[in-house]
Amino acid sequence: MYFQSNGKDEVTFDAIVVGSGLSGGWAAKELTEKGLKVAMIERGREVKHVVDYPTANLDSWEFEHRGRVDEKAKKDYWAVIRTGYAANEEVRHFFENDAENPYEETRRFDWIRGYHTGGRSLMWGKQSYRWNERDFTANGEEGVGIDWPLRYKDLEPWYAYVEKFAGISGSVENLDVLPDSVFQPAMELNCVEKHVKAGIEKNFPGRHMIIGRAAHLTQPTEEQLALGRGTCQYRNRCSRGCPYGAYFSTQGATLPAAIKTGNLTQIHDKIVFQVIYDDEKGKATGVRAIDQNTMEVKEYYAKVIFLNASAINSAWIMMQSTSSRHPNGLGNESDQLGRNIMDHHLDAGAGGTVEGFDDKYYYGRRPNGIYIPRFTNWGSDKREFLRGFGYQGSASRGRGMETEEEFGAAFKDAQTKPGPWRMHIGGFGETLPDPNNRFTLSEKKDKWGLPIINFDAGWGDNEWKMREAMVNEAANMLEAAGVKDIYTFHNKEKAPGIGIHEMGTARMGNDPKTSCLNANNQVWGAENVFVTDGAAMVSSSCVNPSLTYMALTARAAAFAVDKLKKMEI
Repeated sequence: MYFQSNGKDEVTFDAIVVGSGLSGGWAAKELTEKGLKVAMIERGREVKHVVDYPTANLDSWEFEHRGRVDEKAKKDYWAVIRTGYAANEEVRHFFENDAENPYEETRRFDWIRGYHTGGRSLMWGKQSYRWNERDFTANGEEGVGIDWPLRYKDLEPWYAYVEKFAGISGSVENLDVLPDSVFQPAMELNCVEKHVKAGIEKNFPGRHMIIGRAAHLTQPTEEQLALGRGTCQYRNRCSRGCPYGAYFSTQGATLPAAIKTGNLTQIHDKIVFQVIYDDEKGKATGVRAIDQNTMEVKEYYAKVIFLNASAINSAWIMMQSTSSRHPNGLGNESDQLGRNIMDHHLDAGAGGTVEGFDDKYYYGRRPNGIYIPRFTNWGSDKREFLRGFGYQGSASRGRGMETEEEFGAAFKDAQTKPGPWRMHIGGFGETLPDPNNRFTLSEKKDKWGLPIINFDAGWGDNEWKMREAMVNEAANMLEAAGVKDIYTFHNKEKAPGIGIHEMGTARMGNDPKTSCLNANNQVWGAENVFVTDGAAMVSSSCVNPSLTYMALTARAAAFAVDKLKKMEI
C-alpha cells in the first residue's frame, strides 16, 4: 500500500520528461536549451557518468565467475538470460531483476529493461541508421496497418541535426535503401571482411557490404570535446559504461548538455504511473508518481509533458491515465494503445571459415561490425513476403589452433596461437504491425500496487517466410565469396523482445480513430503531452530505430516550444 502526499506543494515546471533513456535525454537537452525549466523523472536509481561504471576497467579474472552467468542470475534475470543477450557479471547491475519486476506472458515476450539514469542508452548496440523514403510509405502502399503521418523529408533535417551532436561514424555509400548520415570517419573493415565484401559485391550486383554505422566518436567535434567526450578507444566494453564518453549515451552526451543550461532538475526513484488530465481545461496538468523506496505518491506539474519511458512503459502510463475525456486511457479513442507491438526478428543467418589469411591479424577490439543493407523487395527483387532485412556480422580469429589434444601441454600451447578466420552474418528483419500483438494490464499488482503487464505477441507468417530467406541468402552470399565449411542457424525459439527494439504501442497517425498520436507526436485530445520513444512508431523498418527516436524527439521538442511561446498548448 502507499499513501498520498500533498502534491500541491510540489514545484511546477515548464516541462516534465518521463524517463532518462535515449529519447528522454534528448527531450531534456532540447527543452532546457530552449529555455524551459525541466524536471526529468526517472523511475530508477541515479547512475553518474564514470563513477558509477564499476566494471568498466575490470578484466575477466577479476570477476568471481570470470564474468559468466551464475545459477542465481539465471533465476533472477530470466528474460535477459533466455535471449542469450547479457546479464553476466560484467553488466548485470544495469539490467532489471525480473523476479522483482515480474510480468505475465500469454505468448512469450522477452522484456529487457534498465531502470536507472540513462536507461538502455548505457546498454544499446549503438548501430545508427536513417530510415529510407519507402520505410515511411510502405504501409500506405501495401495496405498494412496505417500510413505514417509524415515522410522522410520531414525527418531529414532532424536526422542531420541529431547526428552532428551524437556523433555517428560511417562511410558515404549513396544508397537509396540506406541514406547516408552526417558522418565522422568510418571504422575500418579487417582484411577478411574486405575479401568477403569483394566476393559478395562481385557475385551479387546491387548488394553491398559496408562497415556498420555506429554512435561512436572517431573524430570528436569541439562541441563534443567541450562536454567531456573523447575518441573511441576500441576496448569493446561499451555495455559496462564508457568512461571516455565515446559512444552516445544520456550520461555522456545529452545529460551534460542539459545540466550545462542550469534549467534541469533530475528526480530519481519515482515511478510515474499516471498523467493527470484536467477535463475542464482539456489538457494534462502533470504526472503522478510513487517513490519506489518509500511508497509515497507525489504529483508534479508542468505545461508540457514528454513521455519517454520506453515503448512499453509509456503506453503502460497512458493506459492508467483515465478521465472523463479519456475513459479508455490517454489518447486511446482508437483502442490501439498497447497494440501493434513490433520488434526486429533475428538469430537467423550463416557463417563459416575463410582460408588464405593465416598470416594476418588485427589490432584492438573494434566495437562495431559489418552491415549488409536490405536488398529484398527492392528494385527488381520480388519475394513472397513483404519488406526485407539487413545483416550484421563480422570476421575474427579466436584463440586455439586446431589440435587433436584436448588437454596437457600441447593443448595449452595451441591456445596461445590464433585459430582460423571465421565470418558470420545474422539477419535483422522487419516485423509488420499487427493489432493482435499487444499487451494489457493484468489484475495482478506489483510490490508498489501497480498493475503488471501481460504480453500476447508473436511472429506472423510474413516474418517466418522472411526468416527462411535470411538463412538461405546468407549461405548463398558467403559461399559465393569463397567462405568454407558454411553452417546455417535459425533459432525458432526466439520471441519478440529479442531485438530490444520494441515499438508501436501508441502509434502516430492522421486520425484519432486509428492512432494515439498525431503527426507531431502529440497525444490526441491531450495536445500538451508528447510521446517520442518507440511507442510512436507506425512501422519498424529493418534497421535499428534509435536514430529515428532521436530525430522525432528533437523535432517534437522544437514544435512544443514554438507552440508554448504562441500559447497554443
